[in-house]
Amino acid sequence: MYESYWQKKGDETTVVIPGWQFMSYFSDATRLCWFLEPEFAKQIVRLHNVVGNAVTENRHIVVGTGSTQLFQAALYALSPCAEAEPISVVSAAPYYSSYPLITDCLKSRLYKWAGDARSFSKNGPYIELVTSPNNPDGFARRSVVNGSEGILIHDLAYYWPQYTPISSRANYDLMLFTVSKSTGHAGMRIGWALVKDEDVARKMTKYIEINTIGVSKDSQVRAAKVLKVISDNIEGPNEGDSFFEFSYRVMAKRWKQLREAVQQSGLFSVSDFPPQLCMFLNRVFEPQPAFAWIKCEGDIEDCESFLRGKKILTRGGKHFGVSPKYVRISMLDRDKNYETFVRRLSTIRS
Repeated sequence: MYESYWQKKGDETTVVIPGWQFMSYFSDATRLCWFLEPEFAKQIVRLHNVVGNAVTENRHIVVGTGSTQLFQAALYALSPCAEAEPISVVSAAPYYSSYPLITDCLKSRLYKWAGDARSFSKNGPYIELVTSPNNPDGFARRSVVNGSEGILIHDLAYYWPQYTPISSRANYDLMLFTVSKSTGHAGMRIGWALVKDEDVARKMTKYIEINTIGVSKDSQVRAAKVLKVISDNIEGPNEGDSFFEFSYRVMAKRWKQLREAVQQSGLFSVSDFPPQLCMFLNRVFEPQPAFAWIKCEGDIEDCESFLRGKKILTRGGKHFGVSPKYVRISMLDRDKNYETFVRRLSTIRS
C-alpha cells in the first residue's frame, strides 16, 4: 500500500553506501546498544516526538531485526533465571498468531507459552504481551491478568496515526515498534524497543549479540533516512503531503470500501470502533486497523476454508486462539489487489 507514496518521493529516501563504510560490527562502543547507529537512534526519537505516540525520555533504545527478534530478546531479558519452571507467557485472545510459535520454537527452559491471558491463573510470575492496537482485531488493549508478579511487554507496532487516533504518549517500561508497520518497509527487517530499565536493555542487547552479533548497518542507515524524510515533511511547509496524511486517507477509503462490501454480501460482519480525537492529525476518527477481523455469520463454521473457495486468502481464527468463524485479512496490499478483494467479497452470496 505504501509503495506508491515512496515512488512519488523519488530520490528523497535514496541511500548510497560506499563499499568501505559500515564494515565493523560496532556502531558506537560507548552506547549500551553498541550496534545501534547514532543517526537511526536520533531519528527514532525525533519521529516519536513529532507524532507524540511514545515517551522517549529516560529510555534506552535497542535495535533489532524487526520486532520479532526484539520480542525474543525481551523474553530472554525478562525471564527470571532462578526459577525451577519456565515463566509463563500469555496474551489475551485473539492474540498475534506468531506469539505461540516464537515463544515455544526453541523449547526454552526460561519461558513457555501459556495461552489466553483471560483464562490464566495468577499464581507465580508471568509475562503478559499487550498488543495495542491489537493484531488481529484492531482494538486498543490493556493488561488483563493484573497479577502481582506480572511483567508486561507492550507491542505498539500499530500505534501510528494511519491506524488509530493518537490519544496520548505511550509510557510503558518496554515498548516494541517496527519499521514494517510504521512506514511499510518490511524488507528492511528493522525494529526498535524503548526500554526503561537499563539491566533489561543490556540483557536484550546481549541476546541480539549472541543471536546475530548485532543488526545490519545498511538497514539502519536506510531506515534513518526514511524516518528523517517523514519528520522533515511533517515539520515542513507542505505538511498536508506528509506520509501519515497520505496513509490515513488510503486507510479511511479502504475501510469504507470494506464496510460497503460486507453490507452488500450480508454473510459477514466486521467490528465497529469508537471514534476518538487524534492529537497528531487533529481530527476525530474511528480506528482503521491494518487488518480486517471478519466473522462469517450463519452456518459457516470454517471461514478461512469458505473464503479460500471464493479465491480469497485469509488466516483463520484458530491461529489467534479463537473460533474458526473468524479470519484476518491484510488491508495493506497494493491497490489492484485490494480492489479485487473487496469486489470478490461483495459478490459472495449464501
